[in-house]
Order: sequence, then C-alpha cells, then structure tokens
Amino acid sequence: MILTSCWRSVLIKSLRRQLDHRILLPSVHTRPVRSLCISPVLGHEDTIFALSSGRGRCGVAVVRVSGPHAAGALHALTGLKRTLPPRTALLRSIIHPTSKELLDRGLVLWFPGPHSFTGEDSAEFHIHGGPAVISGVLQAMGSVPGLRPAEAGEFTRRAFHAGKLDLTEVEGLGDLIHAETEAQRKQALRQMAGDLGRLYNGWSQQLKHSLAHVEAFIDFSEGELIEDGVLNQVDAAVSKLQTEIKKHLCDERRGERLRCGVQVVIAGSTNAGKSSLFNLLCQRPAAIVSPIAGTTRDVVETPLDIGGFPVLLSDTAGMRETDDCVEKEGVRRARKTVEMADLILAIVDSTQLPPEPQTVLDFLTGYLKNLLPDEEKIQDHVQKCLLILNKSDLLHDDHISVVQKTLQQASNLVPVCILSCHSRDGLHDFLTLLQDRVKTLCGEPLVGSPSLTQTRHRTHLQKSVEALNQYYQYRDVDLALAAEGLRLGLSCLGRITGKVGTEEILDVIFRDFCIGK
Repeated sequence: MILTSCWRSVLIKSLRRQLDHRILLPSVHTRPVRSLCISPVLGHEDTIFALSSGRGRCGVAVVRVSGPHAAGALHALTGLKRTLPPRTALLRSIIHPTSKELLDRGLVLWFPGPHSFTGEDSAEFHIHGGPAVISGVLQAMGSVPGLRPAEAGEFTRRAFHAGKLDLTEVEGLGDLIHAETEAQRKQALRQMAGDLGRLYNGWSQQLKHSLAHVEAFIDFSEGELIEDGVLNQVDAAVSKLQTEIKKHLCDERRGERLRCGVQVVIAGSTNAGKSSLFNLLCQRPAAIVSPIAGTTRDVVETPLDIGGFPVLLSDTAGMRETDDCVEKEGVRRARKTVEMADLILAIVDSTQLPPEPQTVLDFLTGYLKNLLPDEEKIQDHVQKCLLILNKSDLLHDDHISVVQKTLQQASNLVPVCILSCHSRDGLHDFLTLLQDRVKTLCGEPLVGSPSLTQTRHRTHLQKSVEALNQYYQYRDVDLALAAEGLRLGLSCLGRITGKVGTEEILDVIFRDFCIGK
C-alpha cells in the first residue's frame, strides 16, 4: 500500500484497528472461531504434577510440577526455606510433608516463569526410578494443598497457551516422543524446531499484507490516498502464494508416510514364498510357513525399520480362485490391502516361469495384472511394484542367466529381483532396492522445505487454496467479497499453527500425549 506521507500514520492506525477486528471475526459461512494464543498464562489456577520420565525401573525418574503453587510444593517436600537459584540442581532429602518420613534423596531444580517449558513457575524432582520411590513421591505431592495430578499432555498444552509453542511445534514434539526410526526423529526435530510453523506463519504474513492492501483500497480509494496499481500488486502476491501452497500440497504424502510408516504389502499366488519373505524381513517366524497352499488366510502385519525409515509390512493370502469361504475372505482382504499399499512386493515362484525366454515377459505382465486391483488404474499400481522371483535356488544357473538377460532387455517392466528365501542368495540386492524405494517414498527429512506431516494440515491448506479462489472470483465484482476470501484463507492458515481455531482441534492434538508431557 502506497500512501501520501501526511496520512500514513493515521491510516495505519485505522487499518490496524479494522484488521484486528475483521481478521478474527468468523465468516458468515463458517463456524465461530476464536483466538487460542493466550499469553501470558493467567487462567491456570491449578498446580499440576506428574511423572515425566518413562515408567518402570530405571536409574533416575523425573517428577515435574507446574503452576502457582510449584514453589510451595518444592518447599513442602524438601524443607527449603529460601528460593532456589533458577536452573540450578541441588541435592536434597525428599520428605513427606505430613509424616516427615524420608522418601528419597535426589536433585531438585527450580524454573521460575515465564522462563520455563510451560511459562509458569515449575519445579523438577530427579529421584531414583524404583516403583516404590516414584509412588511415594507422587502420593506425597497429592497431599500438598493446591496440587493435582496432570492430565495427558497438560504440560504441553499450557506451554501452547503461554505462546511457548505453536500447534505445529506441539505436533512435532508429539512425533518426537513417538519416533521409532532415525528418519522419523529427524523430521520431528525439524518440525519441533519451528521450520514448518515459520513456513505457514510466513504465508500468513503475506496474506495479511495483501488483505491490508485490499482493506485500504476499499476504505480510502475514493479520497485518492491510494496509488494506482495496488490491486495488481495484491493479484500477483495472492497468485504467488497460491502457487507455493499448491506446490507444498503436491508432495506425494512423503511427510505423512514418514510419520506413519510406508505401507509395504507382500502379494502373490499361493506357495510363492510370501510368508517366507515376510519372516526373512522380520527376522523371526512371524507367519506360518507350510507346503500346503492357502495356509495364510488373513493379513499379518508387523512394523519394521528399513534403513532408518518406518515400514508397516503386511503378508497376505495367496491370490487364487477358491470355493473355501474362509480363504475367499482372505483373498478379498488381500486385494483390499494391495489397493491401499504404498509399495507392493509382488512375489513369483520362479519355477513356474515358462521355459521359453521370449514368453517370460508376457507371463510376468499377466501375473501382475492378476494381482493388482482396478484395471482402470493398473498403470498406477504397476509403478509402485517390485517384482521378486523367488526360489532361484531351484533353477539351473543357465536358466537364471537367460532370465536375467531377458529382464535386462525389458524397458517397460517394473524393477525385478532374483531371490532365494531359502539360501538367501540375492537378499542383499533386494534389500538395497527396497531401501531405495522406501527412501524415495518418504523423502529426505532434512533436505528442502519442511514436509507436510499431518492430514489436518493438508485439509486446512486445501481450504485456504479454495478461499483464495474466492478472491479471484469476486475481485472485479465485489471487492468486499474478494477480501472475505482472503480472510477465510488467512483463517485456514491460522488454524494450522493455532492462531485461530476451536477447542476440538486442541482435544484431538493433545489426546495422544502421555501423562507428564
């Protein structure tokens, strides 16, 4: 917005008052919304406590206290008459405030607000990790007036309300707690550090800037205080922003796959060696292996770590026509699982390959078509396949060489591995190819812009793009309605980081947190 100098300060103050009112107001087409960023935290009168370290026998357990009576709890359980220096560990006897019984000796730390995780006065008790010690200290804290046990995720929720974390950072913290692989840890740390939040907040700032231009044009253009071309600048900015959001959405769900695990399904005909491959990858007898065709009747799943990336591996029933009602249901479930897979390991009994090399490709192509559902999308499913020729130990070396040469000449076939689950020949090459495919599906978490990790984010970003379309729809018809589109887009972005939202969003996010975090 370009204003004459004599009116600049007056109009900026006016715009700020209007935008503070308008941006937080709900659209007539949406449910009421309200600001969720409450800072500083003044509404929490309860002081909460919980075990913040893992349960079970351990060397050290951490009990956290947060709230206005945290100092009182520290004094009651340690007998201290003075306030501890902030963030300094002190070895003290932990005593029951009523019976004066010695419970343990451990380290105590004091974190005065607002310079603490929750933004409130907080204390930590680092005690021995035996179950009896932990139980005794927690019971003692429960006897202190004003203290109550914390609910799941309540410490982090207070940190959010204090403005210490936005919702994307909260979700990153939750993902870090639940991370089981190296790649998940990297992605969660990056999100917890605020990379994703800064991206979305940057888009919000751009949209606020564009909305301010439009609001100024609506309110002040008649007085010729706005220079020409302001709306053209808004058009360019909104178009650029919309392109960036769409590009962010077109990520093939890499971040979501990395967070939840890549769905890898082993599929094939009966007795092709599916369960043998499943057990080989699990490194344990997770599925029954039998020479009887149709042994596997249901989907068997197990989580794996493949090269630092999370995988949910599924073994399925053999694909064949059958009159057995139980096996028929197993085949139906197998086809459903294959349809939902991110990666399909199509396993073939190589002893069933035709002896004529020129017919091998036709055989394998037909085999894949029989495994994959939905003929209209057959090409999409083929692209997410790895073809595994199992039982290579039962073939002559000459036959294997002919098959390999034939497959190398095929440019339109999916990647193929020749493997023996029995002798493990070819296992290294197969695992290398599998790891590369899984890494491609997940992406490298520390490279490029931060990944979209939550379905919730994707939903709000899609709604934001739709709202920006409203700006273009009404831009030349009714500028007030066009501005409403920008407001809706801004509201959708705000719901991701927690600038604007509802209590239901918070309940969904915090319900999976553990007690004490």
